[in-house]
Amino acid sequence: MLKSKNSIKAYAKAKEFIPGGVNSPVRAFLSVNQTPPFIAEGKGAYITDIDGNRYLDFVQSWGPLIFGHADKDIEKAAIKALKKGLSFGAPTEVETKLAKTLCSIFPSVEKIRFVSSGTEAVMSAIRLARGYTKKDDIVKFKGCYHGHSDCLLVQAGSGAATFGAPSSPGVPKDFVKHTLLADYNDIKSVKKCFKESQNIACVLIEPIAGNMGLVPADEDFLQALAKLCNEHNAVLIFDEVMSGFRASLYGAQGFTKVIPDIVTFGKVIGGGMPVGAFGGKREIMSHLSPEGEVYQAGTLSGNPVAMSAGFHSINKILKNKKLYDKLDTLAKALMRGFKESANRAGISLQVCSRGSMFGFFFNEKEVKNFDDALKSDTKRFAVFHKGMLERGFYFACSQFETGFICDAMNEKMIQKTIAAAAEVLREIK
Repeated sequence: MLKSKNSIKAYAKAKEFIPGGVNSPVRAFLSVNQTPPFIAEGKGAYITDIDGNRYLDFVQSWGPLIFGHADKDIEKAAIKALKKGLSFGAPTEVETKLAKTLCSIFPSVEKIRFVSSGTEAVMSAIRLARGYTKKDDIVKFKGCYHGHSDCLLVQAGSGAATFGAPSSPGVPKDFVKHTLLADYNDIKSVKKCFKESQNIACVLIEPIAGNMGLVPADEDFLQALAKLCNEHNAVLIFDEVMSGFRASLYGAQGFTKVIPDIVTFGKVIGGGMPVGAFGGKREIMSHLSPEGEVYQAGTLSGNPVAMSAGFHSINKILKNKKLYDKLDTLAKALMRGFKESANRAGISLQVCSRGSMFGFFFNEKEVKNFDDALKSDTKRFAVFHKGMLERGFYFACSQFETGFICDAMNEKMIQKTIAAAAEVLREIK
């Protein structure tokens, strides 16, 4: 049985001063009807909360900690940079070193601009696409999350592809009137968008969606999407804030032949620090200020501590030639074990993995888009989540999130997780 006295007190105290007691909504554990454990520390594959409970962590700070918590090499690099100064608001050489490294890895990225978050990266990429094309409308997909900027907080209208309405109070309708919605993995809905508007600047997509649960885009769909963008002179933006360096060394681009015009990054390229970036073809990036007229700025963009952590994280990835094979093997084993356990318990479970990313749905059918995902049994997920947490396994507290494997994990840990899941699934049934 979990001890939770201290977390309950901490949560009550937090709610006095912080809206909802958290600084990001999903942390509140509302969808799984639990009190969020307040974390005291992390080491390797594990986190420990303020009540002393220790968990095998499959969230890993929502993705960035590919080497686990408190990795000595990344920590050393960050501390070394920190001792020279937290931030200068001025250029440093480490920015160029990280930029050069990223450009050398991704053929689609010839120049790159660093920012401080994934939200900022996507927001800036859209502005750049609009400035480059001299067009205003954008196409996004239901279920894909690209941060909380106004034009992207949109819910579906009456049709499969329609101009959106705000999905959050505080977002004026005028801010989203240029946002069109399409269905993920459905090229007909995208064609409808282009039919309704001749003013589309860009198509924005998570090529491996991670915010409706893990749902990869079909290759045929991505190919058709790229063709449409070329035909209509629209910019194709891959949002790889989550999948970049997670799905593979090349992110989602390791699974597709499609080369996007702009890519957004986050998570891993900061080694755990708040970092985002957007990069793309030289022709497009040259329109960015001060080289071009599209304005974007950030006082803490490219700060030396985050850049140093990111540079050493990426270089550690590059030195470990077997890293992604290991992560992929562990993720597949975990999902295979979950699936087999669910089958034995007589429970319908859909599973998926891409590199170090994995996801599972309590769903009768394979999930290909957001509408499919919404048919999942979220109540059953909540019971499963609680059962796993009580046994010391920390998963994302929503049916519609993705899990992550880190290098600090091993086969023994995965087998223990599968055994616990089998026990919980039997209890659920």
